[in-house]
Amino acid sequence: MNWLWAIVVGLVLGLIAKAIIPGKQQIPLWLTILLGLAGALLGNWLASVLGVRHTSGIDWIRHLLQLLGAVILVAIGDRLWVGVRGDRRGRVG
Repeated sequence: MNWLWAIVVGLVLGLIAKAIIPGKQQIPLWLTILLGLAGALLGNWLASVLGVRHTSGIDWIRHLLQLLGAVILVAIGDRLWVGVRGDRRGRVG
């Protein structure tokens, strides 16, 4: 069941990241989930490095770092996706 929870977290973070990034992203849903999940892992790692991974109550800093990681990875992933697959609107990235 942990894998299902990881997919849900990746989906939620990926979709929030896509909503934050200006413009329309061209990456498919499966890549959004993977990049959202990778962003969560990156945020957890950074929270550990900063010493804020486990705090009393809700770990707001850790969650913000996870979202920041997802935003960065979705933005990079979208640029790479457009560069490799081409822009569907006729432009090549």
